[in-house]
Amino acid sequence: MTSLIGEYDCKVDAKGRFMFPVDLRKQLDTLFEKGFVMNRNLHQKCLVLYPMSEWEKLNKKLSKLNRLIKANDVFVRKFTGGATNVAADNSGRLLLPKSLTDYADIKSDIKVLGSNNVIELWDKELYENFLNQDIDIEKLAQDVLGGLNFNDGGDE
Repeated sequence: MTSLIGEYDCKVDAKGRFMFPVDLRKQLDTLFEKGFVMNRNLHQKCLVLYPMSEWEKLNKKLSKLNRLIKANDVFVRKFTGGATNVAADNSGRLLLPKSLTDYADIKSDIKVLGSNNVIELWDKELYENFLNQDIDIEKLAQDVLGGLNFNDGGDE
């Protein structure tokens, strides 16, 4: 899977559709035609668009959870409850399901972000508010990346 990058401003039309950014479509190549699964983000009021291959990998891992254990059952239900198959129409537009746009407070202006192996969809104002949060990015980078060895050359 290509690492998806980029930040795009898009508009949602009166029918709840947005034109998928051409640059992201090029990055996805043939994966674009296979469709997506759209779902709520676990940590933020935004949506996540999983290319079908990424959703299948994730779903395979979820299917290994023992659903007889209550925490596993509740997690799978909560996580997959909003998951919706979406595909582009002939014009390259994607329809945003109403229940998901309500969750993410998406109005007419959205940010579409390539985010490694998935795509995030944000209401533009909420995204700007997120970016303006007072977060010590240096400390966050140290906490998240501090234990990784970037000099080993093993990822080339």
